[in-house]
Amino acid sequence: MHKMASTAAGKQRIGKAAKVINKAASEVQITAEQLLREAKHRDLELLPPPQKRQETQEELNSYNRRKRKEFEDYIRKHRQVVHIWIKYATWEERLREIQRARSIYERALDVDHRNVALWLKYAEMEMKNRQVNHARNIWDRAITILPRVNQFWYKYTYMEEMLGNVAGCRQVFERWMEWQPDEQAWHSYINFELRYKEVEKARNIYESFVFVHPEVKNWIKYARFEDKHGYITHARKVFERAVEFFGEEYMDEQLFVAFAKFEEKQKESERVRVVYKYALDKIPKQQARELFKNYTIFEKKFGGRWGIEDVIISKRRFQYEEEVKANPHNYDAWFDYLRLVESDTDSDTVREVYERAIANVPPISEKRHWKRYIYLWVNYALYEELEAMDSTRTRQVYRACLELIPHKKFTFAKLWILYAQFEIRQKNIQFARQALGTSIGKCPKNKLFKWYIQLELQLREFERCRKLYVKYIEFNPQKSTTWMKFAELETILGDLGRAHAINELAINQPRLDMPERTLWRQ
Repeated sequence: MHKMASTAAGKQRIGKAAKVINKAASEVQITAEQLLREAKHRDLELLPPPQKRQETQEELNSYNRRKRKEFEDYIRKHRQVVHIWIKYATWEERLREIQRARSIYERALDVDHRNVALWLKYAEMEMKNRQVNHARNIWDRAITILPRVNQFWYKYTYMEEMLGNVAGCRQVFERWMEWQPDEQAWHSYINFELRYKEVEKARNIYESFVFVHPEVKNWIKYARFEDKHGYITHARKVFERAVEFFGEEYMDEQLFVAFAKFEEKQKESERVRVVYKYALDKIPKQQARELFKNYTIFEKKFGGRWGIEDVIISKRRFQYEEEVKANPHNYDAWFDYLRLVESDTDSDTVREVYERAIANVPPISEKRHWKRYIYLWVNYALYEELEAMDSTRTRQVYRACLELIPHKKFTFAKLWILYAQFEIRQKNIQFARQALGTSIGKCPKNKLFKWYIQLELQLREFERCRKLYVKYIEFNPQKSTTWMKFAELETILGDLGRAHAINELAINQPRLDMPERTLWRQ
């Protein structure tokens, strides 16, 4: 009975699931967004704020002691890890325990006094808490120990300037400049002085700066500084000093371009032209592209006919320089270049180009490779004689050329004759005879014998002529015209016996050049 009653009670407690007869979608759909919006509207989501537990001072002190112990334990295990020291000191700073934080930083510096971040954090802490004297002390120690760390100097000077301590900031800058820092540091010092209208002090800084960092761009900045403040004479003097300072060995086109533009700004056209011409004459052509380009633009703007022609000549010189640089043994290019410089430049420049040209000796000792080269020497000698009117240099050119030629392999009779003619024009007959005698002794040639004999005939030195004919016949006994000319000479001199003997010797030669019949007729 009891069992049946419990079963009936259980059946009453378990409800049956309601059967959904209509499973179609409702006409009004409700989204989660709508439910949340409605809940907020009805303030269903508002909950009372949590009650914050108030900590007592004793609990805070206990927490701080526990935290400090954790930091100290960690530092004891990892003494060299700097960021732990910084984290520890920062935590003490947040607690307004400045003295404790200062002590931590000092202990950290004992461990690693060359750590830049440690010094920066230490000084920033003092500045943040308005401890100016402490901050100065830290910066002084930092720049003494690590004077090459520019960040210390920048922050130190910035702090002093923000405090309005201009004199102190200037002293820090002066101490910094003693270490000869990089260019940006010098510019910072100059800008500092200019902020307080100290132009003269800025000029003195520039004077030191351009010698500590002797680069072209720094000299240009110095000159522009003077120009900007209206000191035109000072600016020009700076450019002139820069040109003198770098000399011809370290010339840079950028310096001359800046110099010329400065003069152009002052409407000094003649000065501009002088600067450009000087630079184009001294700087190697391959390094003067920008210079030449600016010179051309200037002449087109302000130059006349002669100025434009001068630019064209300079351009041609540049082209010839490129050609001879590409192939130094291109003698035709040297000839064209020399014709150009002879028509336009002074004798020193012409000589310099000639010396460069003749320095390119043909690498092969064959006459066909030397023919064009020898004419460089000939033109050089003629230039010295006819244009420069310098007989001493002309003689030196001829002799240097004759010493250079390998006479055992080949020679140039024309060169010997030109040298002899030059000495005759100088009324040095003895030098001319010496030259011709040397040529016959070193490298006898028919042309040399003929010219020497003709010279002595004109001078009426018949005994010399007889000796030369003898040498000529010994050199080339097969040449019939030589025998004939020798006999004719003796006939003119009235010594028919010698003439007859010469003819007899000639016809008895085993070999004679054509036409030997004329010798028989004679």
